[in-house]
Amino acid sequence: MSNFLNTVFGPLDKGSCVYFLIVCGIFYIALILLLVSEIIYTLKHFKNLNFRVVSNGVLLLFNIFLAYFVNRLLYTMCTKSLA
Repeated sequence: MSNFLNTVFGPLDKGSCVYFLIVCGIFYIALILLLVSEIIYTLKHFKNLNFRVVSNGVLLLFNIFLAYFVNRLLYTMCTKSLA
């Protein structure tokens, strides 16, 4: 029983840190794509912009950046703690 509990709830190896690296890469790509699309949208619809559209774009960019930063931080913590 102890072997089962150690397998299911025990510590993971350093290879499991790759999860955070992959998620970090996905959010980085999403951040770049969103930034480019926001710039293109702003340039095309410059005269019809209102505060709601601009604030939604900024908040979405901040949210994606925060997700990228958190996963990058978790990857760094994971690799440094299991070194």
